[in-house]
Amino acid sequence: MKPPLFDDHARLLRRHRATRLGGDRFLQTRAFDDCLDRLADVRIRFDTAAIVGADDRRWHDRLTAIVPNVHVGDAAGMTPGSVDLCLSIGELDSVNDVQAAAFALRQMLRPGGLLLGAIVGGSSLPRLRDAMLAADRVDGGAAPRLHPSIDGPSLAALLISVGFSEPVIDVDRVAVRYPTLDRLVGDLRAMGCTNILDQRSRRPIGRRGLAAARAVFLGGADQVEERFELLHFAAWAPDI
Repeated sequence: MKPPLFDDHARLLRRHRATRLGGDRFLQTRAFDDCLDRLADVRIRFDTAAIVGADDRRWHDRLTAIVPNVHVGDAAGMTPGSVDLCLSIGELDSVNDVQAAAFALRQMLRPGGLLLGAIVGGSSLPRLRDAMLAADRVDGGAAPRLHPSIDGPSLAALLISVGFSEPVIDVDRVAVRYPTLDRLVGDLRAMGCTNILDQRSRRPIGRRGLAAARAVFLGGADQVEERFELLHFAAWAPDI
């Protein structure tokens, strides 16, 4: 039997830690704001919506100002055909069966319902990737540290394969300046976006490896620009 790619228990723990830290989830907030912007351009009234994979009460309150009935929870726990709008932010990034997860989102929607959301794209965190390679070279080993990511065309094909129609994928590249590698890692923890690969190393990076990673990340500069890529998506449940 093929081992899982992601550790589901670690995923839950990372999310709980992010909630406890209460930091700035600026990527998720940016994605949510984009969903609201898209809704403003849709000339359809939605009566019932679901936010999947988020526990930010502020999102619920903001969406309730647009849609009367808003549920927050897991797609697997929703009644099929129970909502006409679904917002999924970060839910498809780290699941072991992404097709099944996308199909669960499709099942939630009534005919003619709309799916909006975002996932992290494959061009994210190039400086962090180089820093982790430097740490592995110094520590004398290699460990899976960064999650694989889907690209835009593959995401569109995935949505079509589970029954969505008219998928639209937009790429949003976000540049953030960091004075240290540790500041970046702090942001990733606050967003619940650190490593949950099932085959990740359970040992912390050694002191020499961490020093090498920090040096490569900055490259001798006082600050560097790290890049995040968000894939915003929209798709419709076919009208039967």
